[in-house]
Amino acid sequence: MKPGKLLMLTALTVIVYCCSPGEKPNELTVMSYNIRNCIGMDGVEDHLRAAAVISGISPDVVALQELDSAALRTGSRDVLGILAEITGMYPTYGPAIDFDGGKYGVGILSREKPLSFRNIPLPGREERRTLLVVEFADYYIFNTHLSLTEQDRLVSIEIIRRAVEVCKKPVILAGDFNDVPDSPTVEIFTRYFTAVSDTDSRTFPAGAPAECIDYIMFHGSPADVDILDNGVDTAAIASDHCPIWATIRF
Repeated sequence: MKPGKLLMLTALTVIVYCCSPGEKPNELTVMSYNIRNCIGMDGVEDHLRAAAVISGISPDVVALQELDSAALRTGSRDVLGILAEITGMYPTYGPAIDFDGGKYGVGILSREKPLSFRNIPLPGREERRTLLVVEFADYYIFNTHLSLTEQDRLVSIEIIRRAVEVCKKPVILAGDFNDVPDSPTVEIFTRYFTAVSDTDSRTFPAGAPAECIDYIMFHGSPADVDILDNGVDTAAIASDHCPIWATIRF
């Protein structure tokens, strides 16, 4: 065989091998953080400190909860926009309620520019909740902060499940579920999702966490995703929650 043909055959073999069925080529570091408007355990509102926690993990995408936008209590500032500017990431905001002259809700920071986004209302007796759905080239990320009321959380699961059904790409769900791993809420979620964050570690309250209520999950079975790394930063006090992350391949 001529050297040129041999080289071409070798290249084709590599291409076929790398793209063969069953491979999981997408690697992603996902972070979830109930950031409480960057108000730390010391009561100090410090955007730089909160941004440093995010940058220290170096995620591809971050699901943030408890974010004001133009609300008087946080100086009419856009908290997500400030964090986006500091970290150099794209912001996508999902307001849940009108609050104090502005909005209050959840948000996404991402290194990749989103293709689309939408907000889906979720029930909440103490306050309305939302599901922020953000689409990227290879996946969707869902971000939520579920109700303090169990019945509302259980209703929210079905709404989230229906939202997943119309997505034609892999879905990652992240957020503050306000419930522990052995609860009915999380048990039902795990019928449809695989937990990829460390559910054996506690996430709230920061400084001396006593329970796990923050999660990152992948829609599908454990065979659909590889967990390369995950963790909980129990030392961070930039909020009243600990930040969590997971590096996955799907």
